[in-house]
Amino acid sequence: MLKIGDFSKLSRISIRMLRHYDEVGLLHPAKIDRDTGYRYYGEDQLLPAGRIAMLRDMGFGLSAIADIMMEQDTAHLRRQLELHCAQLRGQADELGKKLQLTELYIARLGKDNDMKTDYEVTVKEMPARYVASVRSVLESYNYEGRLWHILMSETKDQNLQPGSPCLAFGLYHDYEYKERDVDVEIQMTVSGKYQDTEHVKFKEVPAVFVASAMHRGSYEEIGCANAAVAAWIEENGYEMDGLMFSIYHVSPHQTQNPDELVTEVCYPVRRR
Repeated sequence: MLKIGDFSKLSRISIRMLRHYDEVGLLHPAKIDRDTGYRYYGEDQLLPAGRIAMLRDMGFGLSAIADIMMEQDTAHLRRQLELHCAQLRGQADELGKKLQLTELYIARLGKDNDMKTDYEVTVKEMPARYVASVRSVLESYNYEGRLWHILMSETKDQNLQPGSPCLAFGLYHDYEYKERDVDVEIQMTVSGKYQDTEHVKFKEVPAVFVASAMHRGSYEEIGCANAAVAAWIEENGYEMDGLMFSIYHVSPHQTQNPDELVTEVCYPVRRR
């Protein structure tokens, strides 16, 4: 038998936590001396204590740990742990984005006044185009890739021929920026005529006059390009006249390096 202090050292669990585990029914001492109140643990309890400590470090709460420790069905336990892995990956991705944004913010400290000079804003007519289009309400803007997957999968038997130039667009139909349930449309220019599918519609898009700027780098920084175009519109006697959209000159489909992305932000405009 091991005194609680020795068991604490060997299990790497503090005495305070061992007492708490006893109180909540997670790990009871093998013996408590009636006269002294001393707690003793068996050497065979080191293994379950180690599992408890590992599960705690994995992020499980005590009630979940208790359920896992009692689980006898290995297949069910595996599914639980795999689900936890997926949740942790999602959290890691979110933390990675927050870290990247923080680093970008640090890099831009004191440079806000130079922002306008980072982008060359041009006014041009975007010619009429014939496109394959998919529009849907998504959980968030991050899920736009689903629409591209739908477009490709539903038209694979039609042998779509790219337009000249072949351009990929993202359009945002909501009046405001939304955190969720966003109305997004994607378009790809094509040549020839094709049959609509369940979700893919082929249509003519009229010419539009736009103010645009080319953004090179991750989407997290694209707000700087938007701000530069908006400032240019205000300073040069124009006003916005329609839905803003993006043209993906180099997209995540072509590179996994966010620094290599090239996105043109476009705002339909007219003279004030």
